[in-house]
Amino acid sequence: MFRIDGQVAIITGGARGIGAGVCEVFCKAGAKVYLWDILDQGQETAERIAAEGHNISYQKVDVTSKSSVEQAVQEIIDKEERIDILINNAGVIRDRSFMKMTEDEWNMVMNVNVNSLYVVTKAVLPYMIKGGYGRIVSASSVNSVNGAFGQTNYAASKAAISGFTRSLAREVGKHGITANAVAPGFIRTDMTDSMPEEVIQAGIRAIPVKRIGTPEDMGYAYLYLASKEAGFISGITLHANGGVLPL
Repeated sequence: MFRIDGQVAIITGGARGIGAGVCEVFCKAGAKVYLWDILDQGQETAERIAAEGHNISYQKVDVTSKSSVEQAVQEIIDKEERIDILINNAGVIRDRSFMKMTEDEWNMVMNVNVNSLYVVTKAVLPYMIKGGYGRIVSASSVNSVNGAFGQTNYAASKAAISGFTRSLAREVGKHGITANAVAPGFIRTDMTDSMPEEVIQAGIRAIPVKRIGTPEDMGYAYLYLASKEAGFISGITLHANGGVLPL
């Protein structure tokens, strides 16, 4: 396993699902993790991981709110004096066919999935630049390339993340900072657990490695891009989907 001993990492949307898996993997790799989420479940997740002897703290943060984000960042800086890793994982879905999709459903997905990139990265980046080091990894999706019925809002937001990443990488590289994205495929989460079993099995049959992904799988993908060893990799979107080729 790649090690990030003592590095200070912010993981947004860490209360459950992929975010919780990333928190666990990063803690096991030695990081000081700050779990951000609007859900109070984040406290339970942090306490569970901390009980295993890891260094993790929960901060209730609304990633779409400049004041909420800046307050949380300042608390970390006051304590740690630096931020080494930022994982932009927070996201929502509001699935509906386009002609039935409401403006609120479109705006909610864009606000949480895209606008938060500006708010959070803008608050963290000055401290990475000051320290001359940083790793920024953001959550895209296989559907950003392939699309999905009922996900025009979600697919558009995740495609925007890849574009944001490619452009940001060109700006921050001179400061010792990399910017990358991970595009998960079919991953077992609370959402997939609610699907009918026949739908899950049909999805698995389409995956060359013949299994559904796990939050831990995604955690290792994020960990690689967040490691010092990945310092010459920047501006990419890593497709972590078991071999399902993007269209």
